[in-house]
Amino acid sequence: MNTINEYLSLKEFESIIFENNKIAISEVVLNRVNESFIFLKEFSKNKVIYGVNTGFGPMAQYRIKDEDRLQLQYNLIRSHSSGTGKPLNALCVKAAILARLNTLSLGNSGVHPSVIHLMKELINKDITPLIFEHGGVGASGDLVQLSHLALVLIGEGEVFYKGERSPTQEVFELENLKPIQVEIREGLALINGTSVMTGIGVVNVHYANKLLDWSLKFSCAINEIVQAFDDHFSEELNNTKRHKGQREVAARMRENLADSTLIRKREDHLYSGENTEDIFKDKVQEYYSLRCVPQILGPVLETINNVASILEDEFNSANDNPIIDVKTQHVYHGGNFHGDYISLEMDKLKIVITKLTMLSERQLNFLLNSKINEILPPFVNLGTLGFNFGMQGVQFTATSTTAENQMLSNPMYIHSIPNNNDNQDIVSMGTNAAVITAKVIENAFEVLAIELITIVQAIDYLEQNDKISSVTKKIFEDVRAIIPIFKEDQVMYPFVQQIKDYLINN
Repeated sequence: MNTINEYLSLKEFESIIFENNKIAISEVVLNRVNESFIFLKEFSKNKVIYGVNTGFGPMAQYRIKDEDRLQLQYNLIRSHSSGTGKPLNALCVKAAILARLNTLSLGNSGVHPSVIHLMKELINKDITPLIFEHGGVGASGDLVQLSHLALVLIGEGEVFYKGERSPTQEVFELENLKPIQVEIREGLALINGTSVMTGIGVVNVHYANKLLDWSLKFSCAINEIVQAFDDHFSEELNNTKRHKGQREVAARMRENLADSTLIRKREDHLYSGENTEDIFKDKVQEYYSLRCVPQILGPVLETINNVASILEDEFNSANDNPIIDVKTQHVYHGGNFHGDYISLEMDKLKIVITKLTMLSERQLNFLLNSKINEILPPFVNLGTLGFNFGMQGVQFTATSTTAENQMLSNPMYIHSIPNNNDNQDIVSMGTNAAVITAKVIENAFEVLAIELITIVQAIDYLEQNDKISSVTKKIFEDVRAIIPIFKEDQVMYPFVQQIKDYLINN
């Protein structure tokens, strides 16, 4: 059980999303939220406060009659529930709810505590509001996507529950849940913020870390396959550069390869003084995709860590407008809903994951091209050359998917389009950036799945499975439990999907 209190760490956030940990709301939070609600209710009397007694956006110049103020909030939620495209997956929606809950728990939004309670129930009972990928421009936050969440909170719209898409009202009745009743500004407070792009961002970072770990392990395995020299991932070499990511990747490689009997030491071969031939039998240096792994994955590691830090700051921040400050007894109007921080970080993340995908595709090509690896049959074909095809067909899939990632990695951050009668004259497109990054990450898993099948086939061909490191051995055995060694041609797509699922879930 995780208790929402003063600060939610990224680790705690992930445990709720990926480990199904339940949440509770502390008395400190409930008191803070209630104090903010009571203050705003009193403070808003006889004052002009955006979204309480005014219209929204460019319509803010119009005063709303007192008797219409609550209906205004319902109008806002219903009119902005206008998303299209595919529904966001359940993990991203759950993360978005948690991000919004945590933001509203700071007491800077003036919402009634019932809002916090109901969002907690949605998380704990695995009720997933129907939220679409398309809709938000990322300033005033995720207006459209968060409206679909708010629509569910008022008992309308649709949800996914126990594998079925159902009307919210039906599911609430089954679970004995009551919709919120708008009190002051619950409509605006719920939809005015960066919580969807942030939630998707947390899910993206979680899987980006998995991709990094797999890519590093696969790189180690290929170095074993070719019996590479160990100096390119040595502490001595990598410590001559000051980049923390490069040093950490090299250290992980040394750890993963510690018990391998295939990795060689340069001093035992090329430094022995016994190499007198004009053309050396041993390769003096490996191809870049094998030798430069610390330099390539180091920036990926550092970028993922930096993105994670920004996300943690964001879901622990007030990204609302206006901001309610009980301490100073004041209401501040501004632009905390603007999603540029997340938009930029998602663009950075998709760029480095695309580079990781490119590394995987080049390593795959190295294994498949017998002319450059000089130890494996073409396409790691364990059958009859010319008659069988080995991994030839799936290389096309890896290459085309990598190309798609390269195209998708053009920045979203710089694609602002003014809208909302030019009130929103520069926007973040943060949710688009997060959604596209999720696609890049999924694509990367597909390319790495194809690379992994090829690595395992290569180990079997070279009869190295009793010489590889224990880390590589574990992966080898896991894959062989899914797809046995094959010489005859097979329909490959079910195996690629199964290995992709293995990579995602382990």
